[in-house]
Amino acid sequence: MSNKKVALVTGGSRGIGLGIARALAAEGVQLAINGVRPEERVTETLEELRSTGVDVIYAQGDIGEKADRERMIAEIWDHFGQLNVLVNNAGVAPKERNDLLNMSEDSYDWVMGVNLKGPLFLTQAIANKMLDHKRADADYEACIVNVSSISATVASINRGEYCISKAGIGMMTQLFATRLAGEGIPVYELRPGVIKTDMTSVVTEKYDKLISEGLTLQPRWGFPEDIGKAVASLVRGDFPYSTGQVIMIDGGLTSQRL
Repeated sequence: MSNKKVALVTGGSRGIGLGIARALAAEGVQLAINGVRPEERVTETLEELRSTGVDVIYAQGDIGEKADRERMIAEIWDHFGQLNVLVNNAGVAPKERNDLLNMSEDSYDWVMGVNLKGPLFLTQAIANKMLDHKRADADYEACIVNVSSISATVASINRGEYCISKAGIGMMTQLFATRLAGEGIPVYELRPGVIKTDMTSVVTEKYDKLISEGLTLQPRWGFPEDIGKAVASLVRGDFPYSTGQVIMIDGGLTSQRL
């Protein structure tokens, strides 16, 4: 069993997740990177992370599927023997944006399965293993970071299922923070704003215009490394008297103004 921290980053092979993985690798954290794509399609990314000197494995799977979650967990413990950090980052947007009054149950079920059900039961399973480890080793450190979105509170009526899933992550954070605080395992929620990733590439022109018109107090897009820096600080333990907190990384977008 390694003395180095080990982190699982779901959705860690691209976008915000890759920004988080890069930041943790720079801190010397060993990594299990989860994604749905076959490993041969993310080899270059994995090698980039390994070039920093940390051990990296790829835990392929759909977190919305129980069998995939169980296999991922087994692979991580077989390879590392432990997990110190869970970063619930993987998420999907609706395949089609539809008015709330036309949202389909199939779209709702798919988005909620990946964005909320999957993280909920992945966290449940890993939290139990973290508790077993902590009870056996008083020096063991662990934390959980949930990456949601400003959409947890900012309504978008053309992707209601996405907003509901992110609001659910907010309560999930509160529940696990409350349950695990007495065991010394903090739980945090990050709410990114408008972040430049492949997921937002289709709305680049829209948000370029809105940002230029003052959508955000800080007049720029957010980047995956902005989220990565925040996660790294939490994993380092820079906020030891804190749990259950929501950290906004949105350039001031949600700040109320008159």
